[in-house]
This record gives sequence, structure tokens and C-alpha cells, in this order.
Amino acid sequence: MKTRRSFWSGLAALPLLSAFSGSARAEPDPAPTSQPGMEMLTIFLRHDETKTVDAINEHLKETGWFDHFRPPGVEVVSWYVMMGIGQVVTIRFPAERLRDVNRLIEGEAWGGYRTEFYPTYDYRALYGELQVKMRKR
Repeated sequence: MKTRRSFWSGLAALPLLSAFSGSARAEPDPAPTSQPGMEMLTIFLRHDETKTVDAINEHLKETGWFDHFRPPGVEVVSWYVMMGIGQVVTIRFPAERLRDVNRLIEGEAWGGYRTEFYPTYDYRALYGELQVKMRKR
């Protein structure tokens, strides 16, 4: 348990960026904004290929997914469809909400999707700094 707590504490210390402020832009703002205590998580919602899209949506409707996801206090940073895989959602939330997010997905998305979870951080600003540093060499 201590290792998991250390991992999430270390992850929280990494600089997180606001990916988009609600409107689509060609170039995201490269200025980092630190948000202590916030976590980002990328969730792969892999389609159950034994079901049609209509069957998956019906399952999600029955479990309440459309009513409950996104929980209060959770920000959707990005949500993409990856053809052949399913949906990829990146969310940002206070660290203490991790269990709530997990339980919601287990209770409502499972059966329509197989899920994979990846702790995430925004690397764009760090990569830009690294590029500048490496070009100077």
C-alpha cells in the first residue's frame, strides 16, 4: 500500500497542463499549470466485439453510465474514438476520488467495455524544454 501511495504522490508532483479550456484550438497553450493533488488517468474503453454498438449502448443505458459518467469533480481532458479499439478517455480529478472513479467504471462500463487504466501526465511542456536543451548542445 505504501508503494501505491508513494507512486500517486510522486505522480501528483509532476507538472500537469490544462489540455484545452473548452474550445478546440490548433495549438494548445504550452505554459504549464501545476495542480497539486490532481491526478490524470487515461482509460481505454475497449469495445466488446461480441456485441453490436447498439447492444453496448443498451447495456450502458441500463447500468446508468450515461447518467453518471462523468462524476462531479472529474474533468474530461480528452475523449477519442480509436477505430478498432474503442474509446480512449483522459480525465483529471482530485487524488482522493480515484476509488470513486474506479467503482463507477467497474459498476457501469464493464459488460459493454473491457477497460485498461494508465496513470497519465502531460509531457508537452517538458518535451519542449528538452528540445531547447538538446539543440543547445
